Amino acid sequence: MQIIFGIIFHFIGGFASGSFYMPYKKIKGWHWESYWIVGGLFSWLIVPPLAAYLTVPGFAEIIKHTPWHIINYTILFGVFWGVGGLTYGLGVRYLGMSLGNSVVLGFCSAFGALVPSIYYNFYPSEGKTTFHDLITTSWGRIVFAGVIVCLLGIYICGRAGVMKENELPEAEKKKSVAEFNLGKGLIVAIISGILSACFNFGIEAGKPMAQAAVAAGFNPLYQNNVIYITLLWGGLTTNFIWCIILNARNKSFGDYTNKQTPLIKNYLFAALAGTTWFLQFFFYGMGESKLGNGASSWILHMAFIILVANMWGIFLKEWKGVSKKTKATFTIGIITIILSVLLVGYGNALK
Repeated sequence: MQIIFGIIFHFIGGFASGSFYMPYKKIKGWHWESYWIVGGLFSWLIVPPLAAYLTVPGFAEIIKHTPWHIINYTILFGVFWGVGGLTYGLGVRYLGMSLGNSVVLGFCSAFGALVPSIYYNFYPSEGKTTFHDLITTSWGRIVFAGVIVCLLGIYICGRAGVMKENELPEAEKKKSVAEFNLGKGLIVAIISGILSACFNFGIEAGKPMAQAAVAAGFNPLYQNNVIYITLLWGGLTTNFIWCIILNARNKSFGDYTNKQTPLIKNYLFAALAGTTWFLQFFFYGMGESKLGNGASSWILHMAFIILVANMWGIFLKEWKGVSKKTKATFTIGIITIILSVLLVGYGNALK
């Protein structure tokens, strides 16, 4: 039952992450950097401490008594992740929901799922899955196979995106993705995928704070909410600086007070997008606490995001006008990812 609840929580988190960009599409008359940072203030500064206050009321004391080197490493990984999150937004902007998410999350899945287990192979920690566990135990091999199958599914989805790029005339691409640019999009998506994995590294670095929350008697289900506060400070720093630079470069500071745009709606949609974004990791933390396996939790989270984002891609008609072969390739990729989720869940059940 714990495994089932863990998968459900990861699905809810994946749905939130795969859907958060949708409210941004409703914003009118603002530059990208303007609505990105308004949403980010809710994602990284406003909602995390509110969530921690509601679930782990003593979070401030826990952070206060945490050694500085733990805080510093957590924030540092947050800074690196912030670059990944920043370029994630650009990747979706240039490639669309389907292809953008497939490329970004492909790299993010591999790095985020396997690097921590390799680290714990050299620096063992009680309760942490090592790479040795993944390749020597029966349950570990099934989980590892699930990771590989997921990457295969992501590759197939990405392949379908490239086929789409080759088939559609430029005018059709612009209808579904207004700023479609394959070359620029692939570069930022690959950078984003690698650096976005640092969020998982930040969670691992901040684990002593989560353990302190559990030791203090708080519900283990919400233990990661303490980590998110400091981890997201790093992400906020990166994104805030870059968006302010873009505001200055594009002379877009006026967006925030431009009465010729639907200001109230723009702020509300940005706030909704930012809050929805944070919910992905709120439920990710709950799912990880149930599964107790960082590698499989991360791959499940990524797989569900890809599934949801691609469903939105279909809804937005990003695949309209492509050949049956391309649609079939895309469908095979989705089925492969679903299979990976089943493998990871089964491996955890055996554990």
